[in-house]
Amino acid sequence: MGIIELEGLEFYAYHGCFKEEQIVGNKFTVYVRMEYDAAKATKSDSINDALNYQRAYEMIKEQVQITSHLLEHVGQRILDVLYKNFPELEHATVKVSKMNPPMGGQIEKVSLTLSR
Repeated sequence: MGIIELEGLEFYAYHGCFKEEQIVGNKFTVYVRMEYDAAKATKSDSINDALNYQRAYEMIKEQVQITSHLLEHVGQRILDVLYKNFPELEHATVKVSKMNPPMGGQIEKVSLTLSR
């Protein structure tokens, strides 16, 4: 089993339930863990046999740029696009974090994690 982790992906996006959040925007971070059968890639040394994490990053970036009210919606879209494009994917975990959420106090981040 191969595990690819994309860590500390940073994006500026417009997610939130408050109208102001969808106008002003905020910084978001994403963590993704993808498990797949890497046996063929370990032998061939070819990107064609591996789960291409550059392509995964581009897909994640595209989904984060689509405005949503909920982090759950963003995370689900990321999982959906990864499973759609990588049939070799056996298990994935996505964590989406909103930095400095507007909650009336000092809060570093709020996060949502989904797995499939």
